[in-house]
Amino acid sequence: MSDVEIDAAILYIRVSSQKQEDEGSGKLSQEHRCRQYAATLGIPVEAVFGDTKSAHGDFIKRPGMVDLISYLHSNRRKRYIVIFDDLKRFARDTEFHWRLRRTLEKYNAIPYCLNFRFDETPEGRFFETIVAAGGELERHQLGRQAVQKMTARVEQGYFVTKAPVGYRYERTKNEGALLVRDEPLASIAQEALEGFAGLRFDSLAEVQRFLESFPEWPRQKSGKRKGFTNEGQVKLMLKHPAYAGLVSAPYWGVSVRKGRHEPLISMETHERILAKLDGGARVPVRKDLSEDFPLRGHVKCTCGWPLTVSWSKGRSAHYPYYLCNNNPCEHYGKSIRRDQIEGEFGALLQKMTPNAQLMSIATDMFDHAWEVRRQNSVGRLDALRKQLKDTEQQIEQLIDRMVEAKSQIVANALEERIEKLSKDKLAIAEKLAQGAQPIRGKDQSLRTALTFLASPWKLWESDRIEHKRAVLKLAFTGRLEYVRNEGFRTAELSLPFMALGDFSAFGKEMVGDDGLEPPTSCV
Repeated sequence: MSDVEIDAAILYIRVSSQKQEDEGSGKLSQEHRCRQYAATLGIPVEAVFGDTKSAHGDFIKRPGMVDLISYLHSNRRKRYIVIFDDLKRFARDTEFHWRLRRTLEKYNAIPYCLNFRFDETPEGRFFETIVAAGGELERHQLGRQAVQKMTARVEQGYFVTKAPVGYRYERTKNEGALLVRDEPLASIAQEALEGFAGLRFDSLAEVQRFLESFPEWPRQKSGKRKGFTNEGQVKLMLKHPAYAGLVSAPYWGVSVRKGRHEPLISMETHERILAKLDGGARVPVRKDLSEDFPLRGHVKCTCGWPLTVSWSKGRSAHYPYYLCNNNPCEHYGKSIRRDQIEGEFGALLQKMTPNAQLMSIATDMFDHAWEVRRQNSVGRLDALRKQLKDTEQQIEQLIDRMVEAKSQIVANALEERIEKLSKDKLAIAEKLAQGAQPIRGKDQSLRTALTFLASPWKLWESDRIEHKRAVLKLAFTGRLEYVRNEGFRTAELSLPFMALGDFSAFGKEMVGDDGLEPPTSCV
């Protein structure tokens, strides 16, 4: 013990992870030993600081150590000793070790360690450097071992980094930690991914609003949705290969491959998502694009200008309206009550109901198409097997060329080509696996489509904005034109509804057995 008068002791405790804190030598056990040591020295403990991460040896990146140094700065007139459990808790990096030592000296603080005696002689400082360098070596060796183990896991198809939303890790007997579905988040994520790949969501903003409609979706401490505070983060989720059952670690030299975990979506759906993102699927988030105005963007004025929406303030409440915002138009600024236009649209959908004869014809057409699809599936599987074999041969040839390549530029280009072919191979293998499974029952597969064709207005009556927008996308090929005081003009129907075109709403009828020509007498 130095002859210098000491005012108090400060304890510094650190564990490298939350797991270490929960198991064995956690913060509480370190603090207990340090307090006992201070008691043997007869020095009162004034403050305790701690960290739960190593920060790769850089003490400036440890919040607890930064607070400790700030505390010393605020109490410069006092003389402290800083007690810690082990020299490895001090700084597991030679450079940062001596930087921290100099920082403590600057504030007249003396370091004390339970299992190491500081000696300011040249020999003592030399030995201290050796011990600090040993800690740094151990840190790098442990890091290398961790990378090697995780690389091997990824090469075997296991996901090893932070679980994406919708998954969680579960300890298994034979495979260790394995990604499994985390319900209900998995189903929500799956619905969002498939909706963006299909016709349900056109933009990142729509996916964002869909996710935020679920109270189960994780929140950050700030109150915002975890990971989905902007469209950029939604895009990262949509592009995440883990949802398609893929794993990779390019930073460790591991190419993309099929994972051991259960995918939420197929490879084909994943590729559609990537293609849609590359095409620039993005629109600004608008407050008026909500459940309040489902027809917004799908109805136009007679001038061709899309109707916009607004809330008008009355004496005791606000009232919703659609209106034309095109200045040259004769209907500019003239409001249409929301109940009126949406009521007329609902009546229009109710009239788009094929009669029993047409639905019977549609059912026969579906039956025929289903049988053709079943017969063609055998030929498709043969073609996929040949495509898979050709892809594997291309990969082998490119690997041989990469080994023989003398230019690093050529080797990099060949590696990118192999990466793309490997993803193609996985997609083909997935299609083969799906095609080899028994085909789903016809009734189960076609029930939804026939139900929608028979009564599209029932889906429109749903409380969810996604269902209403699906009706607009599936039933019509363009914007509906609306005339004030008259109603909707003849709409451009999608192909299924054009084929089943016996709707009284549009004055169409099936051609009779006599045809269109006037009758003639037999000669």
